[in-house]
Amino acid sequence: MRVLKQTSRTFNIPINLLKPTLKKTVASAYLCMRAIDEIEDHEQLSSDTKQQLLRETAKLLKTDFDQEAYVKLVKPYETVLPEVTLRLGDWIEVCPQGITDKVTESTAIMAEGMAKWTEKNWIIHTEEDLDDYTYYVAGLVGVMLSDIWEWYDGTQTDRELAIGYGRGLQAVNMIRNQKEDAERGVQFIPDGWTREDMFTYAKRNLKQADEYIKVIKTRNILLFCRIPLALAKKTLKAMENGKEKMSRNEVEDTVEDIINKK
Repeated sequence: MRVLKQTSRTFNIPINLLKPTLKKTVASAYLCMRAIDEIEDHEQLSSDTKQQLLRETAKLLKTDFDQEAYVKLVKPYETVLPEVTLRLGDWIEVCPQGITDKVTESTAIMAEGMAKWTEKNWIIHTEEDLDDYTYYVAGLVGVMLSDIWEWYDGTQTDRELAIGYGRGLQAVNMIRNQKEDAERGVQFIPDGWTREDMFTYAKRNLKQADEYIKVIKTRNILLFCRIPLALAKKTLKAMENGKEKMSRNEVEDTVEDIINKK
């Protein structure tokens, strides 16, 4: 939970509101995906090194994860990689056995997709490219969470809508980080698209998130799903009004409103 708090402001809040079993499961699953995300985003690693680490990690995730082999793989980079990445084996170990395979499967697919887009230098030309990239880096989070809900209490959710939910959250991040991404030579906006087009893309996918949560009856899960969605919508609105992001007070008030909502 300490590492979770260090790596995610958005998901740390709703994860901590989950009941113990779900909290442990979602936290470990999130940290598995965050571990490989830190490789893709790393500023000091070369493109070739990122691709190699991501592809080799994916291979390990597709079998009974060999902790010794993973430690050996990341050892040359242990001084630059963050704790969340170096301890991937720990996150897999604390994940409850009945759901571990689904978590490692989604994480492996994500790692392969990230390696592919690292090789392409994250240059997106078309909406299809954007859909493909956002599927790997965020849509798969939605798929994995849907698997966890079903394992936990039989909650059935639409995997396609889950992908849309993830895409919507990622699109909001892309809009927010557009300037920083451009400065490091990365373009997540398709050719010919304006910033307005990206807002439209984000809103269209967040509507799928609205549909996704309609069928959820377990209050604990519903609460978890509502918080990132509400924060994403309000962040979009803030950016449309010329702000960079929501204030800390706005975030706290939004979370409080959702918790108190019947």
